[in-house]
Amino acid sequence: MKSDEHIAREFSLRPIREIAETAGLAEDLVPRGQYIAKIPLKTLGRLEEKGVKDGKLILVTAMTPTSMGEGKTTNTIGLSQSLKKIGKSVMTAIREPSLGPCMGVKGGAAGGGYSQVLPMDEINLHFTGDLHAVTAAHNLLSALIDNHLHRRKTPEIHPRKVFWRRVMDMNDRSLRNIIIGLGAGGANGTMRDDGFEITASSEVMAALCLAGSIEDLKQRLAGIVVGETPDKQLVTAGDLHAQGAMTALLKDALSPNLVQSMEGVPVLVHGGPFANIAHGCNSLTATKLALKTGDYTVTEAGFASELGAEKFFNIKCRTGGLSPSAAVLVVTLRAYKTHGIENIMKHAENLSLHGVPVIVSINRFLGDPPSDLNALKKEIEERGVPAEITDFRESGGAGGTELAQRVVELCEQPPQFAPLYPLDMPLREKIEKICTQIYGAGGVQYAKGTITKIKRLEEYGFGNLPVCMAKTQTSLTDDPKAAGRPKDFTITVRDVSVRGAAGFVVIYTGEIMTMPGLPAVPAAEHIDVDEEGNITGLF
Repeated sequence: MKSDEHIAREFSLRPIREIAETAGLAEDLVPRGQYIAKIPLKTLGRLEEKGVKDGKLILVTAMTPTSMGEGKTTNTIGLSQSLKKIGKSVMTAIREPSLGPCMGVKGGAAGGGYSQVLPMDEINLHFTGDLHAVTAAHNLLSALIDNHLHRRKTPEIHPRKVFWRRVMDMNDRSLRNIIIGLGAGGANGTMRDDGFEITASSEVMAALCLAGSIEDLKQRLAGIVVGETPDKQLVTAGDLHAQGAMTALLKDALSPNLVQSMEGVPVLVHGGPFANIAHGCNSLTATKLALKTGDYTVTEAGFASELGAEKFFNIKCRTGGLSPSAAVLVVTLRAYKTHGIENIMKHAENLSLHGVPVIVSINRFLGDPPSDLNALKKEIEERGVPAEITDFRESGGAGGTELAQRVVELCEQPPQFAPLYPLDMPLREKIEKICTQIYGAGGVQYAKGTITKIKRLEEYGFGNLPVCMAKTQTSLTDDPKAAGRPKDFTITVRDVSVRGAAGFVVIYTGEIMTMPGLPAVPAAEHIDVDEEGNITGLF
């Protein structure tokens, strides 16, 4: 079996202008070298003004994953190539990889085998600098907060009530909790507890991916809640006059990035928020642009249906007025052997709860026995859910044409998409609806003080926001070791916070790590570069 790296190096990339022309995007192209380009925000505005109709939106999600991943991005790229192969006009919109996982345990994050996005090494490393811009804007606000404390400006911020932590795009457990302002008799600032999170978990990242314009982004950033005054009044980034400079740092990052798949499908790779702490979707701008430039847009949401897909439906689609036409649920033999058929059925049910028709893609891995794959397909279909065996890694678009045909048929059904809950529903009812209907919990319990926090957020005017559940990705429950489809379990809400810029309330369940650590053998140990600049070990 050829490695992803070997396969990627066999392909001859087409100039990015040729790719842009196939999507009607050459007019405003801003090249970043031969094979990558930015598409300015004005392009979407121009297409909207011309009255260009949206294509069909297809979401790719998955069953509860194993630690190795189930190939969701490979399926996203592969399905796009299959749609092209059967003669459809198609665009793809996915997230940008984070350096942390690339250097840690997961490796690269732009597909695999013959269903990759190219150039893989650039996409997986610095790309167009979007994540670095998010890091800079986030940490600028941190610097302004500490200067505000040091200068004793108004409104006064309580040093022990600063909610805003620093970020970096790397896994470094040593920075999870730190003390700043040490030494120099106070000249180095106010001494206080602080820490780092990974850039993909930043509220700035989540806001960037939901903003529709520079002015929208600026207003969102002004709403970031950074801390409290001694009398428990909220202090925002707008109070510190931070939003203008932060937006200046993010101006270019707000524009989507255009690249290509191995079979020449135009791919917008833009934004990368985590799905277990944020909404886990690529930018709304990229998705809307894709819908205006292809008859079919294939996108994905992080992790499984109860995390990324739920947030895609109830946060991203609601914010952007999107109406998905179909969903593809990625299933693998190894995940099936870990979690069972009932887990697959629960994830299919979650998609149906939002009125979206679903089909299962049984993602074949090399070495999977055909008899086992066929038996799984039969078992799924006997339970009323259509399924196809796909081989996107080894066969590219040719490995999923049957799936593509059936997805097109699903897209022809009358749209019935609807969010799970209305925004005017109280926060606790939203939480309990997600926990009971999407996770299958028997009930919800609240850690000491969380109900009071929820009431305070509603008093502050945040009660009409959607909720963003922070939960482990390895289980339908808040226990990362609970496999399958558990029943009669209780979800524990341990904390809540508001993300004013992103426009949602985060509900924390279980222990969610916002700054991952490196494994015993990090992927970084196997990455190298030769004298010609060729990078190895990144995939």
